[in-house]
Amino acid sequence: MPNPTPPNNGRRPVAYLNEDFLNSPDARAIRILSEFLEPLAHFRRQKIRDTVVFFGSARLKDEGPLHEYYDDARTLARMLTEWAMQFTNNNYRFVVCSGGGPGIMEAANRGARDANGKTVGLNIGLPFEQLPNPYITPELSFEFHYFFMRKFWFAYLSKALVVFPGGFGTMDEMMELLTLTQTQKLAKQVTIVLYGSKYWKEIINFEALVKYGMISPEDLNRFQYADDPVTAFELLQAGLLAHALQPESPEMPAIAKSRNPQKPGGTA
Repeated sequence: MPNPTPPNNGRRPVAYLNEDFLNSPDARAIRILSEFLEPLAHFRRQKIRDTVVFFGSARLKDEGPLHEYYDDARTLARMLTEWAMQFTNNNYRFVVCSGGGPGIMEAANRGARDANGKTVGLNIGLPFEQLPNPYITPELSFEFHYFFMRKFWFAYLSKALVVFPGGFGTMDEMMELLTLTQTQKLAKQVTIVLYGSKYWKEIINFEALVKYGMISPEDLNRFQYADDPVTAFELLQAGLLAHALQPESPEMPAIAKSRNPQKPGGTA
C-alpha cells in the first residue's frame, strides 16, 4: 500500500502555524510575548486607558461566612464605575479590573456590570477555583498561563488598588504592588486601600515590620484602611483626583513607565 501523501504536499508548515513548535520550550518567549500583545490589542480596541484593581479571596461568596465583603466589593465597584463614567470621552477611565474568577473578583466585576460599565477580568488557569465569572465584559476577559504577565497587567494599568480579605494569592499580589511603590519602580502614584481593617491588622502586623526595621515608618503611609464602601470610595476618589486624573501621555492604554535607576528621575 503506498504511503499517504504528507499534509501540505510534504512541506513543513510556516513557523507561526506549527503547533508543535509553538508549544515547545523553544517558543516560550513567543508565548510570553503573546500574553502581552493580545491583551494590549483588546485594551486599545475597547479604549481602556487605566484601571482600578480589586484583589480578594476567590472563596468568599454572596452568602455564607464573611459574605458582607462580597456585598461591599460589589457596592464599591458599582459606585466607582458610576463615578468614573463622567470621565469617559474617547476612552474609558478607572475601569474596574479583577483577577477574573469567583468570590471578591466576581463581586467587583458584578458591581461594575450593575452600573452598565466595562469591566476587566485577568483570569489564570489553575487546578481549582479559577474559572472566569460571567460578569466580565466579554471583550475584556483574558486567560493567562504566566503569573508574571498577569501581574504586569494588574500593575501597569492600575491607578488604584483595593484589597479585600484573601489568602496567599491576594497577599502575593498586594505585596507585589506595595513593593513596586516602595521601590518607586512605577513612575506613578497608586492609591492603595486595604478593606477590612480588623482582618488585615490581624493577618499582617505592619507595625512589627517597622519595629524590627524591615520597612520604614513612612511605608505605612503607602496604604489606607477602609471598613465600608463609602469610606473606601472617598479614599479612592481623593487619590484618583489628586494623582491620576490627568493622563501622563497620549498613549492608550496608559502603561506606566518604569523608573530607570541608572537615570535619576528618568523612566524607561
